[in-house]
Amino acid sequence: MKISMISEHASPLAALGGVDAGGQNVHVAALSEALAKRGHRVTVYTRRDATELPSRVKVGRRLEVVHVEAGPACHIPKDELLPFIGELADGIARDWGARPPDVVHGHFWMSGLAALDAARREDAGYCVPVVQTFHALGTVKRRHQGLEDTSPPERRWLEPGVARSADRIIATCSDEVFELKSMGIKTGKVSIAPCGVDLGLFSAEGSADPKPRSYRILSVGRLVPRKGVDLVIRALPLLSDAGFGDVELLIVGGGGDSRALHTDPEVRRLLDLAAELGVSDRISLQGQVPRAAMPGIFRSADAVVCAPWYEPFGIVPLEAMACGVPVVAAAVGGLRDTVVDHNTGLHVPPRDPEAIASALALLLGDSALRAELGAAGQQRAGSRYSWDRVAAETEKAYQLAAAGMSADRVSMEGAAL
Repeated sequence: MKISMISEHASPLAALGGVDAGGQNVHVAALSEALAKRGHRVTVYTRRDATELPSRVKVGRRLEVVHVEAGPACHIPKDELLPFIGELADGIARDWGARPPDVVHGHFWMSGLAALDAARREDAGYCVPVVQTFHALGTVKRRHQGLEDTSPPERRWLEPGVARSADRIIATCSDEVFELKSMGIKTGKVSIAPCGVDLGLFSAEGSADPKPRSYRILSVGRLVPRKGVDLVIRALPLLSDAGFGDVELLIVGGGGDSRALHTDPEVRRLLDLAAELGVSDRISLQGQVPRAAMPGIFRSADAVVCAPWYEPFGIVPLEAMACGVPVVAAAVGGLRDTVVDHNTGLHVPPRDPEAIASALALLLGDSALRAELGAAGQQRAGSRYSWDRVAAETEKAYQLAAAGMSADRVSMEGAAL
């Protein structure tokens, strides 16, 4: 198949760990590579956000990235990109010319707008099947962030419109299917294909980074309030009370190296909290880390904590599980699917530092339990979340979208007769 991926703000070439760079970048890159390896021709369209970027980047024999002119060639926060989505769609349609793809796959709601716009132009004489992955739904974001939600107000009606208009939706977890149903979307047009993990990079085999204390807890991800890193910091004095004072909390992520981090307001908030609780000496901020260095960091941890307020899916737990490390996860969103409670890790209620401390104390005090959960996590990651398996499930969704569009055409032609 000839596949067009649209990822307006999350280029597969982008560095990970910045404010608007994270799981979606990994997902688009890895899925595109896996589909290309399966024999498909994949083009990823993303917005040019720097003047020095070339128009096209050949990533592999069947995979390329196209930077489309849509607004100024500089970084723009994703929640401010809506005015430029029409230009993005125009650029994609121009690149297709008279040879459109077999399917177009939008990632995030604004990419879905561009996908539908480019795919359904009457003057072009074609109608391309549109598949949509949301990665995060505005209804969920508003529920948890309230007035702090920076999404444009138009998202309230445009996102459900994308869901209704797409030929097929790929949800990344069962929780998302329920959210779509509550939006009035027919679940019969929804497939589930989770995020995956690079099993060639993330594994339990290999060296582990040294750790300065008896125990290391790891938090990985963007440093924004909803990721709940402050909850893990609040758990540290409670761990001390439980007899686990010689613990390091290693925080990986953010918008720069460990020195640049200290100008970040969220980092300042976290450091001020640590000072207030008297645990500053137990926290280490790493900033952005090369992806190739992450397996050694994961393997050095006794436990990985993922404590977001909400999480559409979450790739970090999969990477930890693939490295044989147990995960303490808030029981929200996709984390309820990936982390199996008391099998590959431990679930805790959201926004509950006492529960995080209790779960960590249980793990740190029982090396056999850590090994058991870690081994089960490694097996689950390998059997369920390889990118090849995810690509195969995505292929099925593409085929269903194309078949559904063909059936609709036959029905319309029959009605016309």
